[in-house]
Amino acid sequence: MNLDPALIAACFGIGIVVGLTGMGGGALMTPVLVLFFNIPPLTAVSSDLVAAAVMKPVGGAVHLRRGTVNLQLVKWLCVGSVPAAFAGVLLMRALGTGEQLQSIVQFSLGVALLIAASGLAVRAYLRLLERARRRDGSADPLPQGRPEVRLRIVPTVVVGVIGGLVVGMTSVGSGSLVIISLMALYPLLKASSLVGTDLVQAVPLVASAALGHILFGDFQLALTASLIIGSVPGAWLGARLSSRAPGGFVRRALAFVLLASSLKLLGVPTLQTGIALAVLALGAPVVWMLVRRRHGFPALASRRNRNRAGQPALVEQGTP
Repeated sequence: MNLDPALIAACFGIGIVVGLTGMGGGALMTPVLVLFFNIPPLTAVSSDLVAAAVMKPVGGAVHLRRGTVNLQLVKWLCVGSVPAAFAGVLLMRALGTGEQLQSIVQFSLGVALLIAASGLAVRAYLRLLERARRRDGSADPLPQGRPEVRLRIVPTVVVGVIGGLVVGMTSVGSGSLVIISLMALYPLLKASSLVGTDLVQAVPLVASAALGHILFGDFQLALTASLIIGSVPGAWLGARLSSRAPGGFVRRALAFVLLASSLKLLGVPTLQTGIALAVLALGAPVVWMLVRRRHGFPALASRRNRNRAGQPALVEQGTP
């Protein structure tokens, strides 16, 4: 089994991002494999999912010990996501073979990354609204201890089905798309419970998708071993640094990278991609400052301002 030192180093860096932000594993790993290491899209998705199936239980166990997991939500999410993830692999195989299949996987991955990048922006806006409502006293107080929520079974299962299909086909979504949906369905859940619940439900979800790819995908042991050897220590280091690093900045950079990767995977020419990224880099900070001012916050956020307002930064840990 031949390991790739360059790939291990790249996965170590991705692991650090995962530990810092709690998301980005599949959304970064797969496009890096495709765009920088010229690995066929189906092979990249298969190996990334098998590697994730090894890593997910570690973070999930941490959240279970801390009591930051809503097991009822996990159950109903898995009712939809576990069979859908396996079906996603079968659906992908039914769509074509050879180059046609690789093109379909690459296009699906590009769309999933575009949705994930947009989801990061939506997630940031929802958290800003939540802080504004609590500051103004218009939000319901957060429950103390383990959150008690009113289960919305049908929407929760639907989220599981959609998330499972996307993960099975692209390896993206178990740490970004699902958690954003949970934020919308269950706004009273604490951030730690959102992350913990999403991470634990992702264990059987990713395991189902990984099994499908081992049986019907293009799993390669050497490639998967390189991913695990690089990303696991990186994620551990990132988690250790998460309380001191500017997580908000890292998440914005992550959204920028996801957008760039999605445009390239969708076949957008380099010039147009560069123009779009330049417009985003220059315009997005201005728009965000205006949004913050509109909701009564200083244009530029800082940890000191948050602490003065009694709104400590939320630290999210886990893997995507």
